[in-house]
Amino acid sequence: MSSTFPAPRVIAVVGPTAAGKSDLGVFLARELGGEVVNADSMQLYRGMDIGTAKLTPEERKGVPHHLLDIWDVTVAASVAEYQRLARERIDALLAAGRWPVLVGGSGLYVRGAVDHLEFPGTDPDVRARLEDELTLRGSGALHARLAAADPEAARAILPGNGRRIVRALEVIEITGRPFTANLPGHDSVYDTLQIGVDVARPELDARIADRVDRMWDAGLVDEVRALEAQGLREGRTASRALGYQQVLSALAGECTLEDARSETVRATKRFARRQDSWFRRDPRVHWLSGAAADLTELPRLALSLVERPVTA
Repeated sequence: MSSTFPAPRVIAVVGPTAAGKSDLGVFLARELGGEVVNADSMQLYRGMDIGTAKLTPEERKGVPHHLLDIWDVTVAASVAEYQRLARERIDALLAAGRWPVLVGGSGLYVRGAVDHLEFPGTDPDVRARLEDELTLRGSGALHARLAAADPEAARAILPGNGRRIVRALEVIEITGRPFTANLPGHDSVYDTLQIGVDVARPELDARIADRVDRMWDAGLVDEVRALEAQGLREGRTASRALGYQQVLSALAGECTLEDARSETVRATKRFARRQDSWFRRDPRVHWLSGAAADLTELPRLALSLVERPVTA
């Protein structure tokens, strides 16, 4: 490790899906003597490999990766539980003189790991009532209500993500404030460098379409079938993952597999725009070009940011 680098601190590699975060995270961890901590909410699930673009052991190039494959697909995701696990791992790495490299596009998970973020409690009665309403009326109706109560939250949450919509409405009802008002300012727990990987929309859209094609060719449909036998359809979080949700619909006879593929591309493009919007609101993110023409420069520029003595 070069002597020009300061003492280990947290690096967060963020940005939209298909931008190239995972490869950059592996590079930085190898160069710095660090380890990757996953911040992709769907890569937490065992068996969800192809559809989440989880790096293979070979692609990890010997770099330890943490918080992959820790939950069964039947487990409902909890950002508060992720926060506890991520901070345990970050603290252990820093204590050992290793660089924690947080990699992922799940904005709330990144903030939960590195920021002063406390999560409001839950009210079982309110939650049950909202979940009943979700079943009866569908996620679209609840998303419209959320848009009226908290437009910023509605922009950040996909209309089909019923679990997150219910949680946002529950928090609004419990606290009497917009869901996004419960997010604090940009105040980090750790000395953290956030690197955003930026790819222009036309190129990113093309990458997404190509990635979905590769997932189909690699056996995503068979992966979903296998996970369905393990309870994927009943998993409140995992069943809503991009690609998995669409294939489940096809397997249920609600659409064709080709329709599912096309909808996965469309939904992923929409999701990438939401991810980009989320991270753009954080003034601490240092954006670097991940465009194909700039890929040879991206690692060098990222290391040059690391060499700076202190971060915001």
